[in-house]
Amino acid sequence: MAADAREIGDRALSHCPVSHDQGSWTVWGNEEARRVAEDPETYSSRVSAHLSVPNGMDGELHGQFREVVDRYLSDAVILPLYPSFERIAETAYASLGDEFDGNEFGRIVAVRCQSAWLGWDPSYEEELLAWITANRDATRSGDRRRTAAVAADFTAIIRRILIDHRLHRRDDPTSSLMADTVTISGFERALTEEEIVSILRNWTSGDLGSIASAIGVVAHFLATHQSIADELRDQIDNPRALDLALDEMLRIDDPFVSNRRITTRSASLGGCEIPARSRVTIHWTSANRDPRAFGYPDGYDPCGHQSRNLVYGAGPHACPGRTLSTLELRGALVAMLRGGDLALTGACERERIPVGGWAKVPVRRTPRPVSL
Repeated sequence: MAADAREIGDRALSHCPVSHDQGSWTVWGNEEARRVAEDPETYSSRVSAHLSVPNGMDGELHGQFREVVDRYLSDAVILPLYPSFERIAETAYASLGDEFDGNEFGRIVAVRCQSAWLGWDPSYEEELLAWITANRDATRSGDRRRTAAVAADFTAIIRRILIDHRLHRRDDPTSSLMADTVTISGFERALTEEEIVSILRNWTSGDLGSIASAIGVVAHFLATHQSIADELRDQIDNPRALDLALDEMLRIDDPFVSNRRITTRSASLGGCEIPARSRVTIHWTSANRDPRAFGYPDGYDPCGHQSRNLVYGAGPHACPGRTLSTLELRGALVAMLRGGDLALTGACERERIPVGGWAKVPVRRTPRPVSL
């Protein structure tokens, strides 16, 4: 059986939009994935025994904690960060030499942009870079003991960062979050330490690896679609065009593979009857390649495909960090476009399920002649 998330999804979707195997259900289709994501009353996100704020919450409680998260991820807060993200990406790109791995570039950009946003000291960079690799390897292994150990390692990093901020009283989002409150059922209270750690974990532990993988996907796309790279280079001062292009590249090869749900009641979906208390997995990579929604899945049509693009999810649990992620990715895209033409220098290697995207993207950049 194929180990690549794209190939697995394409094969499954050619048979049915929803499938059942060994007691759980997988949603492959675009329309079906949207229906699940937009119906939290039927498809609950409370699937983990561990606190997950706000991803693992539903209903009113999710909304109350989402209000806290949204204060830090609003456009008013995030958009002014773009110039710094672009500088970070261009500095990182310049440091790599003419031949590099697209994922390596992605890891550096992800860590430095997230650290700049949250006010984390640069001394944590090497540790966070190493953690991204360890987390990817543990996830790929499927060994729950390894993934649990890596998760515990990240929690330990977060707790040390919180101690650092308490000692130095920094003026940044991490310090603000530590002093923030949540209003539940009309009563305001301080966030607990456990809730703060969970929020920071959700902001960073998943996003570091995801942004790194996404930049690897973008590097591969630019290296294999020179005419589109040329078109984007001509639109480098058009943020809207660049952001639409990024969404479409990631739709074609979505590295954010899946999310879990559990049914609160019986449901009909894709011609299947799903019992209550059933485990359900939304396979986003497949849903973003559904021929019923996009025709030829590898066809590049940023505007035409925008309304059905599910790279950032849908419904109340749609990614709150979409603007932040987009600006980090745009900074990386601009750095690569300005840096010259990209070409593959060897065989690329796909990631293995449950990880998406590319494990290896060896590329060479060739500076463009300067017009006089």
